[in-house]
Amino acid sequence: MSERFRVYLAYFLVCTIWGSTWLVIKIGLETMTPLLAAGCRFSVASALLFTLIKVQGVKIPFDRSEQIFYVVVALTSFSVPFALVYWGEQFIPSGLTSIVFSIYPFMVALFAYLFLPNEKITGWKISGIVLGFLGILTIFSNDVHVSNPNASWGMAAILLSAILQAYSVIVIKKHGHAIHPFVITFVPMLIGAVLLLAASAALEEYSKVAFTPSAILTIFYLGIFGSVATFVSYFWLLKRVEAVILSLTSFITPIIAVILGVVILGEPFSGRTFLGASFVLGGLAVSNYAEFVKYFIRNRQSAA
Repeated sequence: MSERFRVYLAYFLVCTIWGSTWLVIKIGLETMTPLLAAGCRFSVASALLFTLIKVQGVKIPFDRSEQIFYVVVALTSFSVPFALVYWGEQFIPSGLTSIVFSIYPFMVALFAYLFLPNEKITGWKISGIVLGFLGILTIFSNDVHVSNPNASWGMAAILLSAILQAYSVIVIKKHGHAIHPFVITFVPMLIGAVLLLAASAALEEYSKVAFTPSAILTIFYLGIFGSVATFVSYFWLLKRVEAVILSLTSFITPIIAVILGVVILGEPFSGRTFLGASFVLGGLAVSNYAEFVKYFIRNRQSAA
């Protein structure tokens, strides 16, 4: 299997699985509190990752610099951002969540410009991001109407989560190149699980919590697939793909969510959805224009 094919496969895997997580999180929150649900999810993921690390004999570097790195990633990628996402999704529709979270690629581009001089922010990339954002806005524009009085706080939580996760990607891209993706995921996620469960014990009321079969299923699905498979793949991709290009997964995952809604829940597939999806895919193509040109030139040269 070629490296290029593995990159495409991992990109597809991340988009597909993360596209299902918004709905699964909503289901879990029906009988669980936000911090508890997120903490349980990452506890399951951490246990699985620890097993994989031991079986494969992967070393965990733990010098002073790595310790600081793990704590920063834990705070900006797993604990605080996911606490905000789980809390915010109580008050706003998942479609509106997708729109607000679409600030993520813009913030990745900004942080990449500030901290990653080797990654050039070209007009093609910016144009692709704008097209992708317009696509998400087109698909979910009907979801901007909310009645929950805490909706503004929910949107603010999702927005802050997106900014923190964008910064985390840049930190990992810049300082985590020599660390195995299993380790980059495991240590910060374990710290995140501990922090989330501690915060849950201190702040949340458990009288209405019920570990129903569906709640347990969401924990294991989000832990195994939504955390281990996706974050390991994402951090593996981050070593091979520019941060801005990788951030465009946040535009594709809502389309996957819509498709799953059509297939599983029988929801209607409107012309608005098709138009928005076309914008998103067009944005992805535009952002990768320079890479497509380079690939075409290399193939022609090798053929000659």
